[in-house]
Amino acid sequence: MKTKTMYIFAKSPVHVGSGSSVGVVDSPIMRERHTKTPIIPGSSLKGVLADMWNETVDGKIQRNDEGKKLLGNGDSKNAYAGELLIGEARTLVFPVRSAKKGFAWVTCPFALQRFSRDTGIVIEDIPANIKDSQCYASKEVQLDNSVILEEYKFTSEGTPDKVAQALAIASSDSLWQTITDRLVIVSDEIFFYFVENACEVVTRIRVNDETGVVDKGALFNHEQVPSETMFYSVIGTMKEEEKLESLVEKIKENNNVIQVGGDATTGLGFCSISFGEKK
Repeated sequence: MKTKTMYIFAKSPVHVGSGSSVGVVDSPIMRERHTKTPIIPGSSLKGVLADMWNETVDGKIQRNDEGKKLLGNGDSKNAYAGELLIGEARTLVFPVRSAKKGFAWVTCPFALQRFSRDTGIVIEDIPANIKDSQCYASKEVQLDNSVILEEYKFTSEGTPDKVAQALAIASSDSLWQTITDRLVIVSDEIFFYFVENACEVVTRIRVNDETGVVDKGALFNHEQVPSETMFYSVIGTMKEEEKLESLVEKIKENNNVIQVGGDATTGLGFCSISFGEKK
């Protein structure tokens, strides 16, 4: 199977909802069951990509023939699968508030090892056996050999230079290129804690124009993945490699930007896209 790695860099907060909840957060995001890391399901990503082939015919929006061939036809009378295989987008690097440099990009051995397994990209010097009180951090985010993320203090055991250099190729975005100054590798448990508890939770309301107060049922909490989160997805095909290039070219026509999840009208879900080759 021929594959490409698609990097999805959040330029604004992202909300891919998992439905309503009876918990503290009324509208939570999609997460992996076992790690609690935010994800973009392959079905959601496929739907976003398929929309780029939509055309208006006789006043109706429909997918053109090329889009149907690549990403499938959902017509119940003539349904069939597409030639592209769209993988789930997984969190690779997550932004966390830092006492120095404003924020740091945080990852962990598990996320890096899984990324290497999924994409075939070899990453050297992934730390092992990191204690919860330890980390490997770029010099620029260290304070006297310590790193402070949110309200937690970690002791730096070294710098993750080779890991940062390997990840820098994910995007040419000028902000992403500062990852060599902001990368922090923590233990798996600490990473899972941050991705579960350091997402944004905002309060949404709708005010009635006549009464000047919130409409009944229109006050709720809304969870979203913070901007500057880096996801990755493996896109594959059993057909010719040109099928993958068709997707790359279509995204280029869209200025390498897609909108993922809900609330596009409030600026959520805008992501820049770049591709890497499987090594």
